[in-house]
Amino acid sequence: MAATVIDGKEFAARVRGRVAEHVTRLKDSHGITPGLAVVLVGEDPASQVYVRSKGKMTVEVGMKSVEHRLEADTSEADLLALIEQLNNDDEIHGILVQLPLPGHLDEDAVINSISPEKDVDGFHISNVGRLGTGQKSMVPCTPLGCLMMLRDHHGSISGMDAVVIGRSNIVGKPMAQLLLNDSATVTIAHSRTNNLADVVRRADIVIAAVGRPQMVPGDWIKPGATVIDVGINRLDAPERGEGKTKLVGDVDYESCAAVAGAITPVPGGVGPMTIACLLANTVTACCRAHGVEEPDGLTA
Repeated sequence: MAATVIDGKEFAARVRGRVAEHVTRLKDSHGITPGLAVVLVGEDPASQVYVRSKGKMTVEVGMKSVEHRLEADTSEADLLALIEQLNNDDEIHGILVQLPLPGHLDEDAVINSISPEKDVDGFHISNVGRLGTGQKSMVPCTPLGCLMMLRDHHGSISGMDAVVIGRSNIVGKPMAQLLLNDSATVTIAHSRTNNLADVVRRADIVIAAVGRPQMVPGDWIKPGATVIDVGINRLDAPERGEGKTKLVGDVDYESCAAVAGAITPVPGGVGPMTIACLLANTVTACCRAHGVEEPDGLTA
């Protein structure tokens, strides 16, 4: 039997709908409008597309959207001064500095200059530490989106055996922590794991976030397992015409879908959830800043 396809596009639309409802309540009951500021340094084409999409969706859910576009040669001092200004702006509840930054800027220094309470990417060292110790934190958007989809599909993942393939600070490590916090049994694997196929085969849940196109074949997947594919890789697609490419994930979709119980597609799986969770994090940050009840089901 073919796997159930977990439609991230449809689920993300539902999440944005819940965010919009809560934004309306904040405005009507408390006179508060959540505000998100996005800072883009340089002219990376992919980042520009992503920032435009964020701004559009921020406005669609009724929040205040602010964009700061800086030249690629902007000094670190000027960037840090802008972040400090946003830290002190009471109308801004979330601050996101679009990565990657130009090479002359220290990403860690920039990220850690953002107020932890406004760090809606969840990358600040304080939020990383809070997440790791089970305290209330801002949670990275992509892992949060994966967790939301798993909860929606399974109800509870308590006691399930989960393997996270990938150990990045942005996805792999926080994903493992979120799964642990929901009482799953978690293994972090990676490209150098001995007998990786055997490790993956025992998992009820597989999170593929290793950044290698179609690395995980169907014969690595336990029959009936849930596969969450975080990978976004471009491959040449000569069948579509000269110079054309296609998006693929970190799992071989066709062979994995033939074995898995449920699977996310690429595109249309985890990707749409990232911006939806960014909006959810901004509303959560706003509620915490004003001592208002947080939205149900939009946090870890």
